[in-house]
Amino acid sequence: MPALLSYLTAEIRHRWSQVRDTKDGGYSTEAVLVTALLVVLAIAVIAIIATKVTGKANSINLG
Repeated sequence: MPALLSYLTAEIRHRWSQVRDTKDGGYSTEAVLVTALLVVLAIAVIAIIATKVTGKANSINLG
């Protein structure tokens, strides 16, 4: 088990150094925040549309 843990630690350190050495090491905080904001807005729009459609469907008189 210690050999496996040692291997995994070395592998994580190696991959982390590769990520740091690249120019594009991942998404910036700004990109993550903008994406999260867009997701929240999309969920809000879907909720509003669903409420309006449900309300309109419930107001239809079938009798």
